[in-house]
Amino acid sequence: MVRDQAERLRRALSRPRRPASPRTIAVASGKGGVGKSNLSLNLSVSLSELGFRVLLLDMDVGMGNIDILLGQSSPLTLADWFSTRLPLSDIVKSGPGQLSYIAGGTGVAQWRTLDMAGIDYFLAELQALASRYDYLIFDMGAGASEERLYFLKSVDDVFIVTTPEPTAVTDAYAMMKYMHAAGSEAPFSIIVNRTSCGQEGYGVFQRLKDAAARFLNKPIALLGIVPEDRVVARAVVSQMPFVLLDPKAKASQAVRQMAWRYAMGREGEPAPPGQIPRFFAMLRQFLLER
Repeated sequence: MVRDQAERLRRALSRPRRPASPRTIAVASGKGGVGKSNLSLNLSVSLSELGFRVLLLDMDVGMGNIDILLGQSSPLTLADWFSTRLPLSDIVKSGPGQLSYIAGGTGVAQWRTLDMAGIDYFLAELQALASRYDYLIFDMGAGASEERLYFLKSVDDVFIVTTPEPTAVTDAYAMMKYMHAAGSEAPFSIIVNRTSCGQEGYGVFQRLKDAAARFLNKPIALLGIVPEDRVVARAVVSQMPFVLLDPKAKASQAVRQMAWRYAMGREGEPAPPGQIPRFFAMLRQFLLER
């Protein structure tokens, strides 16, 4: 009896708890082709498998591919919202498990065309939608732009994806420098993708960490290292997340461990009663200042 109770207690203590308020994450990269969208999707699925309610938003309007990676078609996308102004809940689709997502679609995200009423309507819709979820994960387009910066400066956490390729590492640092110069206060966490070994991944992170400390005076963290794995290419062809196609694959295990570590360390703080959560207040401010 005592042994059973101790085992239940150990399980409870090792299970990530639900954030006190919806937590917002932007997944970004300095350049395309580093696997950012695939990692956004598989990280979202892994958090969902832990029992969290996750909404993945494909912010790469015009080049979005989250629905393609899932093998689904999305009749309504984020691009459509700008012309229809439908409730955001109408364009949410269901993915594997508890995962929900909004496809980016084709077209142009016309943030510059929104007046104050349009901004307030969008944020009210997004805040109402966010209340249903534990995590909002924004899969940002590759590279830097003023419109992406609105979200990158507002979220709770920024995950920057790179590979060991010198151009990818240089662009990852350039992305951090750009956000830091723009006044971003969100903590930066690095994901090193497609590594040949753990040592290579740690080497990449150490170079970025040293550069950020020396030139930006900003600490950064290592979120995870994902090894090169043939399961990723197979999953893209099969149009399903690789953590589901082969849960025992090395890449799948690395992403699942990443999700668990993040959830264990980030429980969040509730917004005071009647106060708009930080993300929505900051995003409104940046959109109005554009």
